[in-house]
Amino acid sequence: MMLIVVILPIFTGILLPLLSFRGRRAMWIYLETAVCANSALVCWMLFHAPRGTITVFRFMHDLSITLRLDGPGAVFAGLVAFLWPFAMLYAFAYMEREEGAESFFLFYTATYGITLGVALSENILTMYFFFEMLSLVTLPLVMHTRSREAIRASRAYLYYMLGGAAFAFIGMIFVLVYGSTSSFVPGGVLDMANIREKKDTLLAVYVLCFCGFSVKTAMWPFSSWLPKAGVAPTPVTALLHAVAVVNTGAFAVMRVTYFSFGTRLLRGTWAQRTVLVLVVFTILYGCSRALKETHLKRRLAWSTVSNLSYILFGVALMTPAGLTGAMSHLVFHSFMKICAFLCAGAVIHQTGRSYVHELDGLGRRMPRVFLCFTVSALALTGVPGLCGFVSKWYLAKAAVESGMALGYWGVAALLVSALLTAIYMIGIVVRAFFPGEGFDCASIAEVRDPGWKMLLPLMVFAAFILCSGLCSEAVMGALEQGLGGGM
Repeated sequence: MMLIVVILPIFTGILLPLLSFRGRRAMWIYLETAVCANSALVCWMLFHAPRGTITVFRFMHDLSITLRLDGPGAVFAGLVAFLWPFAMLYAFAYMEREEGAESFFLFYTATYGITLGVALSENILTMYFFFEMLSLVTLPLVMHTRSREAIRASRAYLYYMLGGAAFAFIGMIFVLVYGSTSSFVPGGVLDMANIREKKDTLLAVYVLCFCGFSVKTAMWPFSSWLPKAGVAPTPVTALLHAVAVVNTGAFAVMRVTYFSFGTRLLRGTWAQRTVLVLVVFTILYGCSRALKETHLKRRLAWSTVSNLSYILFGVALMTPAGLTGAMSHLVFHSFMKICAFLCAGAVIHQTGRSYVHELDGLGRRMPRVFLCFTVSALALTGVPGLCGFVSKWYLAKAAVESGMALGYWGVAALLVSALLTAIYMIGIVVRAFFPGEGFDCASIAEVRDPGWKMLLPLMVFAAFILCSGLCSEAVMGALEQGLGGGM
């Protein structure tokens, strides 16, 4: 079953150019059916967790492409499987009048399977293999419009991904050489008795590996590629910022920290302090840039830079509570940010307006879209009763319990970030619903909410943000139980 859910979306995308459809409607049905079927298989797999591993290809000895379902992998796979069918439905409406839809959906669908490959990786080599495949398959999506700006953004994306891959590769080699196995094992695989003389070397390699995988999360100083990638169609930017690419980077950092190098080696060292400084700085840097940005999608992109470092902050605490906080924010941020991005895409699709100052009064003409955006904005700010508050609370609690000075600095960064997020997100809502005196309502008289294919995903995601905040105890209990299966 694990191999099927990885392969099915990839082959669905590959077969797309080889099949002849009478129209785009037939292609939509084919793609949505395949994606929904795959998500159903993932759900079945999660409730009937397969034991053991599946070796797809063996190179030599302990080097193999192998799949396995454990606790963290189940959480990530379940998240991807839930979000993808709705993102695909939205993409149909968004790409309805766009050229090159066939090639777009080839890579868009294949990305689903490759992301699941990362989630189900049994060892560091398998994860690295799918990690690199993800960079290659999303590159054509970034350059889809073929505009000069898109080509420049795709080049930046490629350069950053290649550089990050080189750093991550160094970490993988050291794990393979000094680890007892290439598999992911709770607590790590390094033999402490055999690495005492090489401890500082391994700590330096960990920092390189952390930075390498964190390129996909756009951690500073590797942040600039993410806002540039906003030139891609909104379904792609939502994919990059909320589902596949950035989450894959954060998930990979979790794996190498807790399951390869191990917190026993890392906790309390200069390596831990180094990565904590980087992620705390990125939290503040990202939200500061978002506050300054006037382009709607780029503002959300800088918000992602900040929020992804919330996840890395939880990972860098290197405690079970930190991991729980990190994984909870990975899940909740995915819903908050995909909702915000898809709302922004709906505005651009319906009005052609891309800048914050152009949104005045649109909330009155597109009430459903901006109601969903408001829910997302409040949740990203951390308003109690919504899921964003829950994950930030768990992160702050884990930081205080760690007893580290940098943990307290991280809490301060979370509070400052919440204030700045309120300014740059809720400011958009105020503009949309309260344009001020003298506003010419006739200038937006023709603006309407989009059709159901766009609205349904927004409403589902907004409902999840609200329900998971109100029922946080049950949601976090399930999440902790899932993580317990892999710790």
